[in-house]
Order: sequence, then structure tokens, then C-alpha cells
Amino acid sequence: MRDSQIVVGVDIGSSKIATVIGQLGDESINILGVSEVLSRGIRKGQIVDIEEAASSINASLEAAERMAGYSVDQVFVSLSGAYILSQNSKGVVAISQPNGEIEESDVQRVLEAAGAVSTPSTTTILHVLPKTFTVDGEGGIKDPVGMTGVRLEVDTHIITANSVSVKNVQRVLEQEAGVGVWSLVFSGLASSLSVLTDTEKELGVILIDIGAGITNVCIYVDGALSHSSVIPIGARHITNDLAIGLRISLDSAEKIKFFLSKKFSKKKHEDKEEENPDELDLSGLNLLEELRKVSQKTLVEGIMKPRLNELFTMVGIELKKSGFATQTPAGVVITGGGAKTAGAEESAKRMLSMPVRIGMPKGMSGLIDDVETPAFATATGLLFYAKSFKHKESEGFLDGLLKPLNLNFSKGIFSSFRKLFKIFLPK
Repeated sequence: MRDSQIVVGVDIGSSKIATVIGQLGDESINILGVSEVLSRGIRKGQIVDIEEAASSINASLEAAERMAGYSVDQVFVSLSGAYILSQNSKGVVAISQPNGEIEESDVQRVLEAAGAVSTPSTTTILHVLPKTFTVDGEGGIKDPVGMTGVRLEVDTHIITANSVSVKNVQRVLEQEAGVGVWSLVFSGLASSLSVLTDTEKELGVILIDIGAGITNVCIYVDGALSHSSVIPIGARHITNDLAIGLRISLDSAEKIKFFLSKKFSKKKHEDKEEENPDELDLSGLNLLEELRKVSQKTLVEGIMKPRLNELFTMVGIELKKSGFATQTPAGVVITGGGAKTAGAEESAKRMLSMPVRIGMPKGMSGLIDDVETPAFATATGLLFYAKSFKHKESEGFLDGLLKPLNLNFSKGIFSSFRKLFKIFLPK
């Protein structure tokens, strides 16, 4: 087992810290270690208590290390929160070679030109993702290297984050947890890498990553990420509604929500008739409030459905704002820990009037039982993102590395435009 081919993804969420250690292969990623630890000190994707967050992250890292038998020193980390913003930008440069042949250095320059957008001093650019290139007015080009021309243009999608939040995440990992950060990755982008197919991206698809405190929305058009946004509603809001509606604690409400989600999932696969389908027996959950039986219809239709409808209505508003409302025939893919919430799939179909499926991570081997669930979409997606940084040993790991992203970190977060633009371009 070559250590150079082992990568680590850490998903910092509002409800859990998930760490996945994997070995990169030609066909798939071999999962070596997995851990899931209750998240503390993090609210809506943002660190609010550095000591508590560091404790949770350390516990998750140590558990994954023990399972994999590998000592973690560098990680890929997810980043999300209401402070994540996106915009589309264009870049234009003159081709440098006298013979007009486009080289990778020209691609780097045009991406840098596109990334030179006016942003507040409190924001940091996380990603400059190319959509299509144009050479001398000829558009729709996916990879311009080797072509000839005079003028090179690029359409890009830029994702930015709050600088303070970025530095807090970096500080917790590097100073408190003692691991270096290879890259910070928008969690919606990471999830899309693990659950979406190339065909869906090419047709046009909406990814809805439902976390505990927030929901990430990514819209792909013509194979490229074209719109990203974060909605400040997540699965925990449904838990809160259940707690208020039933007058029980949040822990009890979470147990009921999880139990109901499993029941819905089994019902779809088994299709069995029950004597009294509306009566939900909670005696096996051992709730502190000693709640024994409730009406399933009351829970799903009266409490959970309105909140789900609100969430997907906001997704619909984002879709209209993006201008891509008519360009997503592949429909909607729901993933994240909240994807299995009872009634989520049906609510998305009803509110968005599109085909909907639950997104599961794919393309992995090894210890996949723990990660083949929507809750691990972001964590596993970080490993797919890491493929852009890891290549065959014969090519050299740092071959073509141009310069670190300017994030003002004590340990730079490395980025290779040369490799990244090839990874994220539509296939």
C-alpha cells in the first residue's frame, strides 16, 4: 500500500464530523477507514467554539486512523455555511506563443484573469471552475490545449467564502488537530462528485444536499457547475418542529424522525399492509417522555411536510434566480443526511415538478457498508476531489504545480489549475 495514494476527507458538519480514509485506484477508491463523531462547537456549518470543534475533529480523526492503521498528516476539508456565495465570471487573454498554439500556461492565465473579480476584503475565493472555453470566437470548447488562435476566453463559476470562517477551519485543523490542509472544498461540490453521473451533469441536474443546519444547492448545465447557493434550512429544523409539536426533547424528536425515516424506507421495499397504518408504536425507542403511540399522519403531514415544502419552495426560488430553470431535464438528486427524511422525495417532486432520486455515493470499494449512504456524500466526495491532486507516481505528484491559492494561511492550500481545470470540465 503506497502512502502517496492515500487521501483523507474530513466533512465538518453541524450534526457530525465524518472522516473517510481511502486509497486511490484506477477504477475506484478503496475505503480503508471511516468514522462518525457527534459534532460540537459548530452551528450551520460555521465554527462557533474552537475548543469543542477541535475536540470533535480530533476524535473523528483518531477513530478513522485506528480503523485504517494509518497516521493522518494532510486532509481535504469540506466547507459550507450561509456565507458561501457564487458568481459566474469571464476571463480573456492573448495567446502567448508566436505560432498561436495554446499551452497550459495560457489556460492558467485565463483562469487567473477570470478569478480577478471584485470581492469584499472579508471574502476568500475557494474555487474558480471553468465551464467552457472560447478560441477566436469559437465557443463550447472543453479543453483548448493544443489548439491554435489569437484570443482565449473562458466562462467560469466562482465560489467564495467568508475569510474568518475559512481561517477558523484552517486554525482548528492545523493548530489544534495537528494536520495540514491540502484544500478546502465547498461541500456541495464535493457531494456532486460522489453522487452525480456524467450523463446527469451533461443533461442538466440539480443537486440538493440536505445537512443538519443548512442545505446546499448546486445546478449543473451542459456538464459544468453553473450555480451554487446555500439555504439556511436543514434536517435539524424538522427535528425542532417535531420537538415543539409533540412537546418532547430534541433527542427524543431525533429518535422519532430517524425511526420514521427507516419505517418509510422499509415500507417502500417491502410494501406490506399494516393493521393500523396510521398508528406509530414508539415503545421500542425508550423515550424519556414515555410517549408510546402517535399518529403517523400527524407527524408526516402535519409537522414534517410543511417544513419540507418550505425547503423545496426555497430551492425553486433559487432555481428561478439562477436563470437555469428550463435547463435541468435530468431533474433533482437529493443527498446528505436529510435525504432519507420521511416524505422528502415526495415533497421535492411535488414542489419542483421534476423527477427526483436519492443520491448515493458510488465508485468505491473496501469498507463501503458505512459510506454507501447519502449522509457520507460529502465525505466521500472529498476523496474524488483529491484525485485531482494525486496522479501516477511516474508523473510526479507535484508535476505542474503552479502556485498555492492566496488564502494567507501559514501552511498554503495547494492548487494546480493545470490539473483542476481538466478534472472539472464536462466530459
